[in-house]
Amino acid sequence: MTRPGSRASAAHSRSPSSEPADKDRQFAATLANGIDILLAFDSGDAMLGNRDFVERTGLSKTTVARLTHTLTALGYLRHDTVLRKYRLGAAVLSMGYPLLASMHLRQLARPLMKALADRLSGAVSLGIRDRTQMIYVETARSTDSLIVTPEIGAALPMLTTAIGRAWLCHAPAHERDAVLNQLRLQDPEAFARAQPRLADARRDLERQGYCANRAEWRPEVYGFAVPMCQPVGSQLFVLNCGVPVGQGSFAAVEKQAGPQLRALMLDIERMLGLR
Repeated sequence: MTRPGSRASAAHSRSPSSEPADKDRQFAATLANGIDILLAFDSGDAMLGNRDFVERTGLSKTTVARLTHTLTALGYLRHDTVLRKYRLGAAVLSMGYPLLASMHLRQLARPLMKALADRLSGAVSLGIRDRTQMIYVETARSTDSLIVTPEIGAALPMLTTAIGRAWLCHAPAHERDAVLNQLRLQDPEAFARAQPRLADARRDLERQGYCANRAEWRPEVYGFAVPMCQPVGSQLFVLNCGVPVGQGSFAAVEKQAGPQLRALMLDIERMLGLR
C-alpha cells in the first residue's frame, strides 16, 4: 500500500485513461505510462516487480512488461534476474541533476537554511510542486538526532502539510485551482476534511506570514512554511521548517520557528532582488 504523498500514490493518481490523454491529442500516453513506472518507486522501495507496477499504476500486465523491458534497455531500470524485480538505474539520477544544478537558489539559501536548522534543532527545506505533491529540492538539518530526516527528492502531500498549504495559499489562481481540482478527484473525502484547514492556513499566511502544521501529518513534528513572494524560474518555491515536538509545546515552538522562517525567506528574497 502506498503512503499519501508518495511518488507511487502520485503515479497511481493518473491512470492510462485519465483526462489528459482523453482531451489532449498531443498527449503521449506511452511516454506518460513509462514515467509512471519510474514514479511507482517510493523511498522505502529497493526493488519492485511487474506485479507491483501493475498495482501501483493501473496499467495492464502486458503494458508493464513492455515498459519495464524498454526502461531497462535505456538504463532507467536495472533488472535482478534472480529475484525477477527491478531497481532504479543511474540514468534516473543523471536525468534530475541538470534541474538541481540549475537552481542557483539552492546554493544561495543553503548556508542560511543550515544556520536556522541549527538554531531550532530541526530541519529546514526548500520545495517546489510536482503535480499534486511537494518535492524537496534542498534540505538542511541540525546535528541533533531527528526522527524525520528530510532528503532531496522527498515527496510530501499538499493538503496535510504546511509546505503544501503554503503553496496552495500563494500560487497563481489558475494553477492553484487546477491542483485543487485534481486533489478533489483523487480523494473526495480527504479533500473535504482538508478544506477547513486550508481556509485557516490562508488566514494565517495573510496575518502572520507563514502556515503551520500542528503535528497533523506526522505526530512527531511541528511544521511551518513560507512561500516565496513570486516565482523564480517559473517555479514557486516554499521554505519549510520541521521541529520535533520534543522541543516544547506548539505555541512555544511557533513563537520561535514561524517568525524566524519568515525572516529567512525575506533575506533570501532580498538577495535575489525580489524586494
